[in-house]
Formats: sequence, C-alpha cells, structure tokens
Amino acid sequence: MQDHSDRIIVDYKGEGKGPLLVVFGAMHGNEPAGVRAIELMGKMLEVEPITNPDFVFKGNLLGLIGNLSAYKLQQRFINKDLNRQWTEDRVNALSDKDQYDAEEVEMAAILDIIHTRIAETQPEQLIILDLHTTSSKGGIFTICTDDDASVRIALELHAPVIKGLLKGLQGTTLHYFTTKNMGIPTIGVTFESGQHNDPLSVNRAIAALTNCMRTIGCVQAHHIENRHDSLLIEYSKELPKVTELFLRKAINEEDNFVMLPNYKNFQRVSKGEIVAHDINGDIAIEEDARILMPLYQKLGEDGYFLIKEMEGY
Repeated sequence: MQDHSDRIIVDYKGEGKGPLLVVFGAMHGNEPAGVRAIELMGKMLEVEPITNPDFVFKGNLLGLIGNLSAYKLQQRFINKDLNRQWTEDRVNALSDKDQYDAEEVEMAAILDIIHTRIAETQPEQLIILDLHTTSSKGGIFTICTDDDASVRIALELHAPVIKGLLKGLQGTTLHYFTTKNMGIPTIGVTFESGQHNDPLSVNRAIAALTNCMRTIGCVQAHHIENRHDSLLIEYSKELPKVTELFLRKAINEEDNFVMLPNYKNFQRVSKGEIVAHDINGDIAIEEDARILMPLYQKLGEDGYFLIKEMEGY
C-alpha cells in the first residue's frame, strides 16, 4: 500500500474481533465538520481505556478524508464532485488509466486503503459512515440504502431518515460501497450533521459516530453517555422521523440557478411557491412538500430536493 498518512485521520484497532468501520469526512472538501469530529473521536478513544479500565473496543475504526486535495483548498471539489463518481464503471476504469484527474486520484487512494485493510484484518463486515454537512441551515438527517441493516443503523442515529434519495442521485459512496463491490458484508449510511460552518455540526457528527459504534457492536451500550442520544433527539424532536424523496431539482453551471434566501432543511413549501430562479425564469414548487438541501454554495449539481413524510415509523 502507498503512504496515505495524510488522508488517514484515525486508525484505531480494538482488542476483539469485529467490524471494520470506515468513516469519511470531507468527501466534499468544503465540509470540515466530519474531519474534526473524527479527529476528536480518535482522541477520546485514546484516553477512554485509561479513564475506564473496563472499556473494550471490537473491530477497527478507520477515519479518512475523502477529497483530500479539495479539503486542503476548502472547496467542494477540484474537477468534479467526488460523491457522484462512485459507479462501478468509473471504478473499474481506474485500472486502465495511465493518468488520473484530481478526483480519480482520490478514489484510487481510498480504495487502496480500504482493500488493504480488509485483506489485513479480515473483518466480519464493513460499515461505511459518510459524514456530511449542508450549505443550508435547518435539521440534521440520515440517508440510508434499501438494506434493512442500513435503515436500522440510520434510525439509531436519532435523526430523520431520508429514504429513496439514492434513486435521485448516482455515484455516491452508498451506491458503490456494497457487499457486491467490496466482497464482504457491507452496510452504508450517510449522516448530515448541519450547516457547514456551524460549530455544533461537529458535536452532532461525534454523537452520530458514537451511536453508530454502539449499534454495530464496536462498543457496549453502557459505556456510551446518554448525552449523545439527547443531543440528536433534542435537535430532531420537531422533525419527521422518516421521509421519502419524490423530486430532485437537477441543475448545471449554465443554468445560473439561484436559490431564494432563508430556506432551511425540512421547511414546508407549497405548490406554486417560487423558491428559486434560473436563466428560464422563476422556479415554483410542483406540490406541497418539505424542502431539503436548498443550494447556497457556488458548486453543486442539486438545486434542492423535495421530500414527504412516511407513516408507520
């Protein structure tokens, strides 16, 4: 394996056999909260056995910076959105290339690290937790796959769960990091901890990572402080527990898309309400819904998403 020390934030190996938990921060380079949360988690794990002699960690926590080159420049990406490149075709094509663009370098490095670690440790399963933040203010949320295990982990993070979002996107980490592609049982979850520059986004990312470690058996529940649950539950108490995507507003640079100000995650919007404009004029909501991830940054391919509440959860 090549030297990837600048990409590896935390590499914590437990005493017992368990899962390989890979946590990504800054898959988008302008989202630093996830990196900081992983750094702080690493420090907490270092001192925990000293302050709590009964503490046992099972498995391996591997924290990685996703788009390292973009992170150093504090911008979303260099050539293209890394979290839209994770398709089987693009990954397979890497082996046939002599030269990589910036995001292909990132993909090759990430895959090298993870495949090497799987070969070294032979984990029981691979868990992917991808930590993100949004350009808009408002609620936190979790994105899961259709896998029941992914839904179970997502619900335990105590944030609204968004189902169906992967159908509106392609090439995310949750699309690629699957049992089929990784060769071992693999579960993926994405957690959005708040606005990019909100200091509390780091705290919420730490809480989500802590709850994830508990849910997958890396740590025992009685070693986890209730404040992690309380922090997420309090922030999400007025938000729907489970929602489903029904519309993605796709955009490109030529559209000159501009979101109207002050929209927040989970804010209710009404049919006919003008929420943005582009080169073709005003953009109105097609039907009553809640809005998610309204775009308030220069780079991006998604103007906003519309979601509806699901019953039965």
